[in-house]
Amino acid sequence: MALVDRLAYGANRAARVGWYTAHYFLARRIAPADGERRATREEGLALRAELRRAMADLFAAELADIESGIYRAPPPFELPPHELVARSLRFFADIREVDARRRGRVNDEPFRAGLRPDLPRYYLQNFHYQTDGWLSPQSAALYDTQVETLFTGMADAMRRRALPPLRRALAGRLRSAKLLDIACGTGRFLAEVKRNWPRLAVTGLDLSGDYLAEARRLLAPWSRVDLVEANAEAMPLPDAAFDAVTAIFLFHELPRAVRVRVAAEIARVLKPGGTFVLVDSLQKGDRPAFDGLIEAFPRSFHEPYYADYARTDLAALFGEAGLRLRETELAFMSKVTSWQREP
Repeated sequence: MALVDRLAYGANRAARVGWYTAHYFLARRIAPADGERRATREEGLALRAELRRAMADLFAAELADIESGIYRAPPPFELPPHELVARSLRFFADIREVDARRRGRVNDEPFRAGLRPDLPRYYLQNFHYQTDGWLSPQSAALYDTQVETLFTGMADAMRRRALPPLRRALAGRLRSAKLLDIACGTGRFLAEVKRNWPRLAVTGLDLSGDYLAEARRLLAPWSRVDLVEANAEAMPLPDAAFDAVTAIFLFHELPRAVRVRVAAEIARVLKPGGTFVLVDSLQKGDRPAFDGLIEAFPRSFHEPYYADYARTDLAALFGEAGLRLRETELAFMSKVTSWQREP
């Protein structure tokens, strides 16, 4: 990669991080955190230094993979400026409603409103205290800005760390293989996949029709895309139908028993020898400096299953389903693991 390309990559990443970091601090000014122990100045400085180090490590790993041709350099933003600003304005307009739920510990509006009683009870919640839970076009339109703000512009970069293990797993078969992304949401990860490998056949599965509608718009430029509204606990898909399956930021939002069922379904739809790539939160002990953040997260946001996930033995969970661990990478606030279905 030429020096000018490296400089462009650095400038693009800095622009994105700067944009969403500004969102983060402005959001905190509008809706300050309460009820949490305030860190000392020394603790705050040490934590910020560790966060910067972890961010730099992720960007270094990504740049190395871009230079190796594993995937393409990403653009700084996925939207034209006018749409980026419009989404930011909607995000800030919604903050006070989110904060009112957080202060009142109101977290089950979808259930109490009777929205989609056919869906699992654990799903009918205001995760992150977000408006309408997962069940409205407004929620779907806000979600990506909310998540990028939470991670100060690093969410897509963490998602992209699933691309290298996928590339290794599907080497030489990117035109013939089939990929399933469960809980695909608004299609952010599948857009990264199709931008790099447009001929790879992909299926996205999600419980929210509104989020799938957003994904359908995002993925419209590409062919060989199928979107399925269904539950990952019982996927309406054939056995051994996919060469690879991905799950991005799903498992920490599932109750323990549901994780077991979803793991079994992943193994069922994978071909023997197929690859499963999980991108999810760091767990306790992965980066000891961040253990305090992991403990505070479910208290600051409505994440009822997160604390249990942070202590889950992933090798036991997926091993019981017949999946064997192949690779592990820490990527900022996430952990990327690659698993192979036993032949």
